Amino acid sequence: MPLTTLVTAGELATRLADPDWLVADCRFDLGDSEAGVRAWRAGHIPGAIHADLERDLSAPVTPRTGRHPLPAIEAFVATLSGWGVTTSTQVVAYDAGNSAYAARFWWMLRYLGHDAVAVLDGGYAAWLAESHPVSQASVARQPERFVARPRPEMLCDATGVAEALARGELVVDVRGAERFAGKVEPLDTVAGHIPGAVNLPFLLNLDDKSRFRPPAELAELWRTRTGLAGGSGPICMCGSGVTACQALLSLEVSGRSGGRLYAGSWSEWIRDPARPVAREA
Repeated sequence: MPLTTLVTAGELATRLADPDWLVADCRFDLGDSEAGVRAWRAGHIPGAIHADLERDLSAPVTPRTGRHPLPAIEAFVATLSGWGVTTSTQVVAYDAGNSAYAARFWWMLRYLGHDAVAVLDGGYAAWLAESHPVSQASVARQPERFVARPRPEMLCDATGVAEALARGELVVDVRGAERFAGKVEPLDTVAGHIPGAVNLPFLLNLDDKSRFRPPAELAELWRTRTGLAGGSGPICMCGSGVTACQALLSLEVSGRSGGRLYAGSWSEWIRDPARPVAREA
């Protein structure tokens, strides 16, 4: 059975020699775009390729997009093909620890119809904590042909968000509480949130070791903080469509499917001054 949500460091360690497994190092730093590749060069899980948020997992920013627009499907298909991903490849993504960047890769593969993708629970820190091997070597992989089967129902745009809110559907903004309230804004030009959205900071999905909380705890967290009940899954958003993917992963871990990603998120929403903005006193 393919792994579709999380994998432990111990489980991954037993499969490093398996040619049907691909490990992707997704470490990244929003304040230093080269930090991730430097970290990969300094040491990574043996055999891991480096999947860069801006070079591989995003398209160029335009005046109408958010900070990390999704790449065109054909562009990401070419990237995956170059890494040798096929329908039989089990992909495992990891980052430094909070799983936001790894979950972006996880969500993108799921969006293209590839279910055999999981995130290393606890990230690279968990790998090191268990004294598993580290490498500085770059391993070439044989290019293959990746076949995409896109799932447009997993995605939502700004118009869809506005329409969903008008219908009373749940939109969850997973940025930190102070950013959601509009009290601070370190990254975008406008502070605040979309009126009607509710806040569940994505770091609350993790325990004190940056591992995901157990499924029952996550289900209760989402129920109490967002009012999530039966029916359709929520639309998740953040600053630029990255940490929202970690929230969608946490929903899957909790046993809940059907959530959608507002990929443009806050940094796209504020590109149009006609769109409403809310702030808390």
